[in-house]
Amino acid sequence: MERLVPDMFPYKAFVNAALVELGFKELTPVQKEVIPKALAGRDLVVQSATGTGKTHSYLIPIFEAIDPAVHSVQTLVSAPTRELARQIYDFARQIADKSPSPIDVRLFTGGTDRAEELARLGKAQPQIVVGTPGKLRDLVKKELLLDVHLVRTFVVDEADMTLDEGFLEDVDQVAGAMGEKLQTLVFSATIPERIQPFLRKYLKNPEFIDVKSAGLASLDIRHWFVRTREKPRATLLPEILACINPFLCLVFCNTKESADEVYRLLSERKLNATLIHGGLEARKRRQIVTEIRALKYQYVVATDIVSRGIDIAGITHIVNYELPSDPEFYIHRAGRTGRMDKDGIVVSLYEFADDSYMDKLEAKGIAAEYKDMKDGVFVEAKARRERSRREYKPGQAETAARRIVKTPEKVKPGYKKKMREDIEAAKKTLRRRKGR
Repeated sequence: MERLVPDMFPYKAFVNAALVELGFKELTPVQKEVIPKALAGRDLVVQSATGTGKTHSYLIPIFEAIDPAVHSVQTLVSAPTRELARQIYDFARQIADKSPSPIDVRLFTGGTDRAEELARLGKAQPQIVVGTPGKLRDLVKKELLLDVHLVRTFVVDEADMTLDEGFLEDVDQVAGAMGEKLQTLVFSATIPERIQPFLRKYLKNPEFIDVKSAGLASLDIRHWFVRTREKPRATLLPEILACINPFLCLVFCNTKESADEVYRLLSERKLNATLIHGGLEARKRRQIVTEIRALKYQYVVATDIVSRGIDIAGITHIVNYELPSDPEFYIHRAGRTGRMDKDGIVVSLYEFADDSYMDKLEAKGIAAEYKDMKDGVFVEAKARRERSRREYKPGQAETAARRIVKTPEKVKPGYKKKMREDIEAAKKTLRRRKGR
């Protein structure tokens, strides 16, 4: 079988077969950085934004190192949510199913048949384990049925979210049950100070890899900000949704209570919407994710449970009903759109009190465009502050051109193509002005 990128990585035939079937054409930047170092056995701390291909950056080395003849837990992957754990498991199964020798991959999360799970563990140990921290701790420390002392590779995915959810102690307990000859790979969007003790305790001379900045910058996303002013959010939101008329839109809220309120608002207006957050029963959340991927809904009201790692194709718009408390989480939310060579729009509601927050976003390279809603359409608004006139640096002409082009008053078929043509014309005008 022809190998994928043969000059870079001589993968096992079944790994290559799986990647080709999955549509891999080339490796992403994070995969190019991580895979050779993981294969060399290095401990790694990887900062990477959503949508950069990080899951396969550790799954490929895992399957390269797996020994199907050894019937013990060789790899353990911890993920903070059931949805993310399920997705990682599904990706792992896609590769394992191509192996000529059976590879036992198991998923351990809440909401499953506990008796069957424990009985199966009593008979045989899996070779690759994917699970949520609390469940893994239960099986390792309480039930004493999941034997992890021979684990060779331990992956902590979305480490900062694990910390936010209060799972760090669970992860610590599980890691403490593993042997000394352990490779630890930590993946996170940010590396907060509170996670440093864990890193110092379990990682041996780790190498830090930071590819998070490449994620959002490589996507074609416009960032529109609408100040609430006199209108409350609940009044602005329906106007915004009617104006953008999305193919698939994620509406983000910061709390379960706020998400419930927004979902009721959309339901009252007979919009084709669904709701997903951590307060829903696990089986219901799995069902909703499946329905979202099947494009059953036009609007998905969610908390940050789906902004991290969950792969949903076809998202054209993101609406931040509330800005996330951490600007990094804005990046993760925005990264759900603008993929697969498609453009996307992020519309965020903000207040006067968010000025310092907006400064941080713009410092991260977010090209903010300020809008108002007037008579049901977007109109240009003055920037938060008057800025001095400046020369355009290389690469800034695109941003400036976007600001020159007026937002269409009504969304019509082909508006995106027309928008691009107008942007190119504006860029030429800018270049001519600069040459004068």
